[in-house]
Amino acid sequence: MKEHHSCEVALRSPAHITLMPPFWMEPGLEDELLNSLSGFSAKQQSFEVRLHNFSQFKPRVIFVDVVSNKQLNDLQSALFTYLLSEGRYPLKKEDRSFHPHVTIATRDLYKKSFYEAWDHFKDKKYDAEWTVKSISLLRHNKKNWDVIATSQFQYD
Repeated sequence: MKEHHSCEVALRSPAHITLMPPFWMEPGLEDELLNSLSGFSAKQQSFEVRLHNFSQFKPRVIFVDVVSNKQLNDLQSALFTYLLSEGRYPLKKEDRSFHPHVTIATRDLYKKSFYEAWDHFKDKKYDAEWTVKSISLLRHNKKNWDVIATSQFQYD
């Protein structure tokens, strides 16, 4: 995407599946959030996630698709409920349903290039699988997203 369409925004974060949409909070709450994530993660069980082929959100996003997975959906829902119940973090309920994916092109894929790029990816085959054993917290540094902490699941 970078070479053929000058798309770099998706490269500004490690490959990931977003469980919670980005939100801004007071920096002083960061340690509390890290402790909350650690407590939540310690009660989770590892599970498999499979990536399969590509999909898109017209007309600006192309991504690797995540195969529908009850454990991932349950994890996302439980994490949101857990953090919301703590009442300390400025979370907002999403109007959109959870649609796990791994973005490869986003805001800098302009409409005029989208269809050309999508033609390249729409029939391309891709498969990968891995065991989810942790949750990572990312922080934006005004340029990129950095992993600032990873909380391991207790049960394998």
